[in-house]
Amino acid sequence: MAPSFVNFVIFKKQICFFLFMLSQVSSGHEDDMHTVQYTKDTFLDEIKEKNNFVMFYAPWCGHCQRLGPTWAQLAEMYNEGDSNIKIAKVDCTVESTLCSEHDVTGYPTLKFFKVGESKGIKFRGTRDLPSLTSFINEQLGSIPTVEDEVPSPPEPVNGLSELTEESFNAHVEKGHHFVKFYAPWCGHCQKLAPTWEELANSLRNDDSVSISKVDCTLYRSVCEQFEIKGYPTLLWIEDGKKVDKYTGQRTHEDLKAYVSAMLEKSAEQSTNKDEISDSTLHTVLSLTGDSFEHSVEKGVSFVKFFAPWCGHCKHLAPTWEELGKKFFANENVHIAKVDCTLNTSKQLCYEQEVDGFPTLYLYRNGRKVSEYNGSRNLDDLYGFVMNHLRSHDEL
Repeated sequence: MAPSFVNFVIFKKQICFFLFMLSQVSSGHEDDMHTVQYTKDTFLDEIKEKNNFVMFYAPWCGHCQRLGPTWAQLAEMYNEGDSNIKIAKVDCTVESTLCSEHDVTGYPTLKFFKVGESKGIKFRGTRDLPSLTSFINEQLGSIPTVEDEVPSPPEPVNGLSELTEESFNAHVEKGHHFVKFYAPWCGHCQKLAPTWEELANSLRNDDSVSISKVDCTLYRSVCEQFEIKGYPTLLWIEDGKKVDKYTGQRTHEDLKAYVSAMLEKSAEQSTNKDEISDSTLHTVLSLTGDSFEHSVEKGVSFVKFFAPWCGHCKHLAPTWEELGKKFFANENVHIAKVDCTLNTSKQLCYEQEVDGFPTLYLYRNGRKVSEYNGSRNLDDLYGFVMNHLRSHDEL
């Protein structure tokens, strides 16, 4: 073999080795501070002790490198404190046997391991932060815990909440509620049903009141608690207590007028006591994928995309409410929030390119015009909105 060809082969191998080593460095794994790295020796012990979400990867893999920063952020969220889950990774170029055992045939492969189970559940969704966190919440939600014994308030469908014996008291214990007690076989109830759904849908963006229903044939104890004698019975409930029974006409217009009158009456009573509660004076709109487009289509909207478990979001929450109060009387400004962990908001957060929490976007007439990255104190947030209002007025 000619010497020049041999030298070329050696040179080519050296270049390949150099590029491989460079990829090891540039793959970034800045997340070593937070992400746990597993080996074959530690893997089984770890998944016996806690829930795990594991990324099986190769350092040279481009998709793995792109996922790296998001995975690091996920690890920072969950691997601190008393979390019941670990965010981890396995380098398949080093732990090839371990990766083969878990049927890893491409990179990255993401699997969720419930505590004590050796077989993982493969993640097949979009690799963005809202999708990953939503997947984690779904998996954790299917694991029995002490917290599961306390039911969460029901998630409304087009503004209408269906209550049960387990969820009723927690749902109505605070705020204003208009509740329909009914029986499926009741003719008057069947006639009212589409109007009740229309009422709920028309008020779904108003967090000062919830529209709900209870099937008395299924949840008799709730109906006995409120002494329901006939169907349908429509009660106005405030902070868990019956305030009024609706006996008027059952058209959409009449029902909506009744809601407005009861809210106004409640606000007047609170004003007389010199204290307006958050449930009476609602200053921040809670939006979902269904209501977002309509809510931001006019004027200036400043929207906080958040997750309930996010520490920075919790810290910002009271300031965001204060910001809402500052613009409460301004019809051209809407201060709003979107919970990206809800199924009704997951796609919206993905479409709006939310890749961290909280993310603050400003919209004008339905179009995103700016992201806020400044200090999160009240004065700076207020000034940011005012600057956009002034700049628009000067056009």
